[in-house]
Amino acid sequence: MKRVAIQGRVGSFHDIAAHRYFEDEQIQLICCDTFEQIFENIAQDPTVIGMLAIENTIAGSLLHNYELLRESGTAIVGEFKLHIQHAICCLPDDDWDSLCEVHSHPVALMQCRNFLAGHPGLKAVEADDTAGAAAYIKENTCRGWAAICHVAAAARYGMKVLEDHIEDNKHNFTRFLVVSDPARTDSLRDLEQSNKSSLVFSLPHEEGSLSKVLTILSFYHINLTKIQSLPVIGHEWEYLFYVDVTYNSLTRYRQGVDAIRPLTQELKILGEYADGKQTNS
Repeated sequence: MKRVAIQGRVGSFHDIAAHRYFEDEQIQLICCDTFEQIFENIAQDPTVIGMLAIENTIAGSLLHNYELLRESGTAIVGEFKLHIQHAICCLPDDDWDSLCEVHSHPVALMQCRNFLAGHPGLKAVEADDTAGAAAYIKENTCRGWAAICHVAAAARYGMKVLEDHIEDNKHNFTRFLVVSDPARTDSLRDLEQSNKSSLVFSLPHEEGSLSKVLTILSFYHINLTKIQSLPVIGHEWEYLFYVDVTYNSLTRYRQGVDAIRPLTQELKILGEYADGKQTNS
């Protein structure tokens, strides 16, 4: 049985992503209040696997998670892209006419902004977790409160679904990373089947330094799929570049990394893994 640390409660989107990624496998969830606790669990027990959100097609990148990933020393062994769908739910005895507040994670509230604008009588209240909001309302019998979460979380906590698919954008996906202690990577992914890599590096403050790196990657037929820059704290106008690339040949990819290494500073491979498929359910 795999032990998987997630941020949030049972029924959260992290829970759904973990079970779908490890489909047909037995997993035991370690529910964490923060993303920091995911990495703390891996540090305390190297057999623990972490599942964490890294970017959303609407809300963008979770910048702090990039820093946690780099500083933790863990390795990416996989990814999963989950279709995010939201429902509004309440206690079985409540209904539209008795509701005054709606609770959820701030990102979920943002993703349902148009829906909430159509219900001006509902006060939006931020919570730490979508499923956690539903659980809290049920466990504390909070009459007049609603939660925005996945319909599966509503069912798990015995909440009544008032309306499903209330997200503003129906093409809303979150990309999750699967991370582990570096010593366990070979048991969790087949390197020969990998076609994607995540890198982080800094560059000298010189004209054209980034374009030189990108030109070399192109020469080796390495496709850049994402680039995210974050400032280096304490060093004005210096940045770390987090880069995702895809490739068809592991050998050519490795040659490309070796070719750009002299042009970069502190280049680190965060993980080599298979491109995650996208689920629409």
